[in-house]
Amino acid sequence: MRSGQYVKQVEGYSAFIPAPLPPDPPLKMDDPELICLLSDADRALGRLDGSTSILPNPDLFVAMYVRQEAVLSSQIEGTQSTLEDVLQFEIDVKGQEIPKDVEEVVNYIRAMNYGLERLKEFPLCLRLIREIHAHLVDGVRGGDRTPGEFRKSQNWIGATGCSLATASFVPPPVAEMNQALDNLEKFLHDTTSFPVLILCGLAHSQFETIHPFLDGNGRIGRLLITFLLCERGILQRPLLYLSHYLKAHRMEYYDRLMAIRTDGDWEGWLKFFLRGIFEVSQSATATARSILNLREAHREIIGQKISSSNYGLRLLDCLFKQPIVTVRLVEDNLQCAYVTASKTIEQFVELGLLREITGWQRNRLYRYEPYLALFQPLKIVTPPQNDP
Repeated sequence: MRSGQYVKQVEGYSAFIPAPLPPDPPLKMDDPELICLLSDADRALGRLDGSTSILPNPDLFVAMYVRQEAVLSSQIEGTQSTLEDVLQFEIDVKGQEIPKDVEEVVNYIRAMNYGLERLKEFPLCLRLIREIHAHLVDGVRGGDRTPGEFRKSQNWIGATGCSLATASFVPPPVAEMNQALDNLEKFLHDTTSFPVLILCGLAHSQFETIHPFLDGNGRIGRLLITFLLCERGILQRPLLYLSHYLKAHRMEYYDRLMAIRTDGDWEGWLKFFLRGIFEVSQSATATARSILNLREAHREIIGQKISSSNYGLRLLDCLFKQPIVTVRLVEDNLQCAYVTASKTIEQFVELGLLREITGWQRNRLYRYEPYLALFQPLKIVTPPQNDP
């Protein structure tokens, strides 16, 4: 009863009706392990936020963090697209065989950027969540399932082809869903009762339990974490990609969410969640430092080895934002002649800063490999899952 209860419906299946937040009985905030994990996560997240101050132009790098989070969050739901697929899709090179589901990842990026802009106008609320969902599924999988609208029918979670009777979890029916959403919105606006990270963990798990959309709930639930951290000023920029941790520990992630519903184990979930915040923050901070070191080392090489170092340094800055380029793209970015752009790229190739990756004579692509290597997480092989 602490987190809710299963209620048998007239159709014969049992649906879970979540209890309002905050949990009752209250969270055991005096648990020594929970206290330590919260302290560690807060400190690591603060270091991550502070790391942006050491970057010469943080906005050049934020786009890569957002892309990486979009790729990993979408991979949890079964997409096969990679970070490189997304980068190639963005420059729209004709003839490239790019997976169709890359558009789902691109939509995730658009949805995140849209949400962050809208947060400047009004607080996180159900209206904004619906708007973000509309951007997320526009023209892709789930786009025919009432985008931007909360469901008006029962959904369920389980193996492909399962029914309500055989589902592993059935969220609340529509009437109870709407009540739970109203409570969640009020909880999102509570700025005094809980530390922000605890609020994020509670809100994410409650959203996943409510499952208010016919498709895209997993991705929206993960976006909520970023939006809350940015809205509360914990992060100035969306540099936390928690999906890497959730993907690496996917079965435990699902088990922890189910343990809330079956046993009311909010504390076990929060400990898992805070460990993820700590680990991912540590990793992202190290990446930010590596970016700075890489930039300084390559600026020095360019200054020593390239005669027209002005074009070289400007190209380097372009690569931090768009690490896969064509000659035409460089020509446009540097506002120079095509011959100059081509010559500058070839000098980068000779120095080992760029590598041509197509083998073609035309429409050639060049990859800034040292930089992209910093965004390659450990490869985790997991079976695809639906995102109902």
